[in-house]
Amino acid sequence: MLDDYPMIQELLLNKWIQAGLFVVGGGIVAWLAQVIFRAVILRVVRRTVSDLDDNIVRVLRKPVFYTLWLIAVGLAIGVLEIPEPYLTWARSILKMIVFIMVLVAAGRVIRMILHAGSRNEKRLHWLDPGSLPLFDNVLKLVMIALGVYLVLSAWGTDVKPLLASAGIVGIAIGFAAKDTLANLFGGIFILADAPYKIGDYIVLDGGERGCVTNIGLRSTRILTRDDVEVTVPNAMIANSTIVNESGGPSPKFRVALNVGVSYSSDVDQVSAILLEVAQEVQEVVDEPEPRVRFTSFGDSSLDFRLLCWVEDPAIRGLCLHHLHILTFRKFREHGVEIPFPQRVMHMPAGGSGSDESC
Repeated sequence: MLDDYPMIQELLLNKWIQAGLFVVGGGIVAWLAQVIFRAVILRVVRRTVSDLDDNIVRVLRKPVFYTLWLIAVGLAIGVLEIPEPYLTWARSILKMIVFIMVLVAAGRVIRMILHAGSRNEKRLHWLDPGSLPLFDNVLKLVMIALGVYLVLSAWGTDVKPLLASAGIVGIAIGFAAKDTLANLFGGIFILADAPYKIGDYIVLDGGERGCVTNIGLRSTRILTRDDVEVTVPNAMIANSTIVNESGGPSPKFRVALNVGVSYSSDVDQVSAILLEVAQEVQEVVDEPEPRVRFTSFGDSSLDFRLLCWVEDPAIRGLCLHHLHILTFRKFREHGVEIPFPQRVMHMPAGGSGSDESC
């Protein structure tokens, strides 16, 4: 059929015309893929309850378009029969662009899945908003390493010798930077075990107490009640006993007030006063209910403990402040004596230092 049109046949045999047709055809195919994404896939995912799939489709739409079009450009370059090494360079550049574009899109999709999973009530115990910064850091490292590998592969570099050399260099670096690697693995263990998360109040072995503000690959930062930020290496935390005051089935924190009264006091009255104090302090919650325990017979006092709960460990100090003030006022108002330590010394008659001749 084309024999009747020798001019058209001659044009189609032209390499530049063929390359142009590949580029135009690839653009049309990529455009049709965009239309399918918009008209079909987006409409389907919009019917779901979650917006995760909508966001994933939006992220993948442009990479799919440019990937299809760049494949067509690569075919067009092959048709032109460009001499070496320019052909290899051109194809390597196209591969590098596609690899980086796909890698960035994959990283964004994985990050969206992690963030959506952290907000899900049925999530895994180690995946929560507090551990997301550590996941993001690990994802960045993996993406950078994979990106370097793909770029080298795009340029035809044999990565096997590099991997072997990297292994030897890695051993040397491991010995030289063992503390840094220990902190890195400590951060991974913290991520896997999830002993705390951002926003939790923790107490370290050294007695430092504060709110976790950041969990990094190398260290964890906590903000103390003195508004001083303490940076603790993850290796130290991984090998220490950490008290998480925000852990447990409820974020509420128990506050204990220890007080002693004289042996002449009415224990029932003291219990009633302490419960009244707990009910009047604003920071104390109603559930669980405050309770009083008669703990021991002290040397000079009957020892009681008032147990009550606050909404957050951060207000423990303020709650104790109000409990102490109100308890002192109530005891003074009802005549309940708070004893102080006393020592009685007995001197034997005619002891040393006496002079009967005087």
